[in-house]
Amino acid sequence: MRRGFRSVVITGASRGLGAALVRRFAAPGVTLGLIGRDRSALQVVAAECTALGATPRIGVQDVRDAAGMAALLTAWDATAPVNLAIANAGIAAGTRPDGAPEGLAAARAQVEVNLLGALNLLDPLLPAMRRRRAGTIGLVASLAAFRGLPDSPGYCASKAGLWAYGEALRAGLAPEGIRVTLVAPGFFDSAMGARWVGPRPLSLSAEAAAERVERALRRGAPQCVFPRPLGWALRLAPLLPVQMVDALVRRMAFRVRAE
Repeated sequence: MRRGFRSVVITGASRGLGAALVRRFAAPGVTLGLIGRDRSALQVVAAECTALGATPRIGVQDVRDAAGMAALLTAWDATAPVNLAIANAGIAAGTRPDGAPEGLAAARAQVEVNLLGALNLLDPLLPAMRRRRAGTIGLVASLAAFRGLPDSPGYCASKAGLWAYGEALRAGLAPEGIRVTLVAPGFFDSAMGARWVGPRPLSLSAEAAAERVERALRRGAPQCVFPRPLGWALRLAPLLPVQMVDALVRRMAFRVRAE
């Protein structure tokens, strides 16, 4: 069944996949809540939404700020009940310039944004969704959730945590009429991707990635994993000898340039 969404909230909406998703859901009669930290970039995306007939709302907000997120989302839901919430905001640190693993501060920041930031989106919205016994949640994790990579332990941990949290949430909320779609994309064009130094197999444009995610959300799919060859390879990796997989992932060395 193809679902229509009238009130949508997306974090990390100022650029990349988030902005591409905003444009795909923008339509007459749709209220869009755009959350990000860059006001000018959000305003550009909001103008595109308006041109498409949607009604945008801008929230200049750090997803790590639980109180700020709760105040913003509670107010938005009161005026236009949210029936689709997409936790898309994410950051990646990668190795240090000397090749050493990322430090504690970088690992903590990734967990706070990529995992706790998603929870800060959902916590204020779930009580009302449960009362209405309706709603859809999209959690944008990563293929990195399926296998820890030597050059991004903090990022992999944050996305693996989000995936596990989402699986539990999906199983628990389904009887209440709430759908949860877990998204695990591979490489696609983004500001984060532009800082990536290393191989990017089967990379997609942000628009192509957004199209796949939109289709999955509208049909209520439990998972959206792409590209499939990489997804299957990483998900089947635990069936192989550990030493073999460790040697293979070491060959995928990369680093992420500082912003």
